[in-house]
Amino acid sequence: MNAIDSITLEVADTAAAERFYDAAFGLGDLLRLRATDAPTTGFRGFTLALITAQPSNVNGLIDAAVDAGAETLKPAEKSLWGYGGVVQSPDGTVWQVASSSKKDTGPATRQIDEIVLLLGAEDVGASKRFYVDRGFTVGKSIGGYVDFAMSSSIGLNLYKRRALAKVAGVAPEGDGSHRLVINSGTESFTDPEGFVWAPA
Repeated sequence: MNAIDSITLEVADTAAAERFYDAAFGLGDLLRLRATDAPTTGFRGFTLALITAQPSNVNGLIDAAVDAGAETLKPAEKSLWGYGGVVQSPDGTVWQVASSSKKDTGPATRQIDEIVLLLGAEDVGASKRFYVDRGFTVGKSIGGYVDFAMSSSIGLNLYKRRALAKVAGVAPEGDGSHRLVINSGTESFTDPEGFVWAPA
């Protein structure tokens, strides 16, 4: 179970979303799109993080996203842990773009080293137990944060919902569909926060 094959975002306009993601991030088969008119308002309870090697890569990805129509939620800047910023795509998905490095070590590239799906949970402990019971392996667990040891290029973290919204730069309130399907394994299930997993 410790692998995510791809992420499906449910969007109102698949053609527009495809144009945006091709121009902004170029994630290929790791990101799928599906049309939906399921109602959703406010914070959808998750973010996707793109991890890259250096600050200039972060800037390049964020600039490409903004040029393609994304809204800046948090401008890229240095922090205690590295360098990063947050944007929201036209379909409403929140993207963190970050590097643990605070200095450039080479020419800027568009290379993304890892994608991490961060799921917000009201009760992180209950969600953690749910995933462990399904065979997921915890790599790191500190307070309201859980990092699962994944054998895929897409990582999985649990985060206290309110704290995740703060990191994303949005209000924590939200209602309706997450507009997200996590593609993995051979069976469908829904976690305690309503996040849907489906066969890849």
